[in-house]
Amino acid sequence: MYDLEWEAIRRAIDPLVIRSRIRSVVEGMEELLDRAGGTGMLFDNDRADASDRAIRVADEASRRDPFWIIGDMHGDLLALEAALAVIQAEASQGGSKRQRVIFLGDFFDDEGYGLELLLRIFELILESPEHICVVVGNHDEALSYDGTRFTSSVSPCDFSDYLNANIAHEWIERAGKLAVRLFAQAPRALFFSDGLLVSHGGFPLSDLHAGLSETGNWNDPACLADFVWTRVHPKARKKLPNRFSRGSQFGYEDFAAFCALSTSLGRPVRYLIRGHDHVENRYEIYPAYRAHPVLTTVALSRRLPREAFGPRERVPTLIRVVENSWAQVIRMHIPVELIHDAYPEPNSVTASDDDTGNEAKP
Repeated sequence: MYDLEWEAIRRAIDPLVIRSRIRSVVEGMEELLDRAGGTGMLFDNDRADASDRAIRVADEASRRDPFWIIGDMHGDLLALEAALAVIQAEASQGGSKRQRVIFLGDFFDDEGYGLELLLRIFELILESPEHICVVVGNHDEALSYDGTRFTSSVSPCDFSDYLNANIAHEWIERAGKLAVRLFAQAPRALFFSDGLLVSHGGFPLSDLHAGLSETGNWNDPACLADFVWTRVHPKARKKLPNRFSRGSQFGYEDFAAFCALSTSLGRPVRYLIRGHDHVENRYEIYPAYRAHPVLTTVALSRRLPREAFGPRERVPTLIRVVENSWAQVIRMHIPVELIHDAYPEPNSVTASDDDTGNEAKP
């Protein structure tokens, strides 16, 4: 159990304080992305080449120490700072000092504090790039800049609207452009030697398997898109790929077929950790996927505007992963009043107490 300092977390999520650092953060990230030798972020050394976006993690030392996975946040500064506090608490209790973090993307849209959260991600990268990996989410990939304005190919897209409304603000515009640059080069998938696959959405669907088997080209644009956009069906055996929609679903036999294919291509896959689907409990392990488990994790402390049901206050999760061991789900029980302060709405109710793993309680 982690005893977190909630007042310190409250102070850390002050958007005005975060914005006061925007110039130094943006300048620092611009310098990092301009480095001739690359950013040196976590797992960059494992890329086959500079353009590799489906990384086979070859550094065995990277799996000897635990690492953390933080799912979709959509501007949830509160969930981010709570997760960082848990990670710091682990280190202070004698855990590894090499606290590595993988973010599963979707940093903005759906209201919240998109700019401020993005600035905090930039700060974490600048503090220790070799300990931070950003896996691209669909909202991140959808953001673009044409030299004049920002656009997005998803809905909701309030972050691109916000950037355009503040296009005359030099540092906000430059922060948006930095996001586009970072996501363009960030990985879409991570393959670990013990069979773990990490992506935002899923994996290349069945209609791509023949071509992938023939070419072994994990960086084919269609494959990269499926890592980002596909969605899990909790019970279906199989789902037909729908190329008219980037959010096509997969079933448990589809995942088993991919695991067999990937293994035959020298990348064994046994289980998947992903984000993308905003499940009510903020994590889900699907019973139908017994042979090849799938874990969905979401770091959202609030109900999003497009979530029609359930309580306003949620219990965000983060994942602790150790080599050759099933992931540990950590639920962060943020005080209700703190959620109300960060995301005010009347008639709030408390979140469920369905617990797995360690907890972060007031």
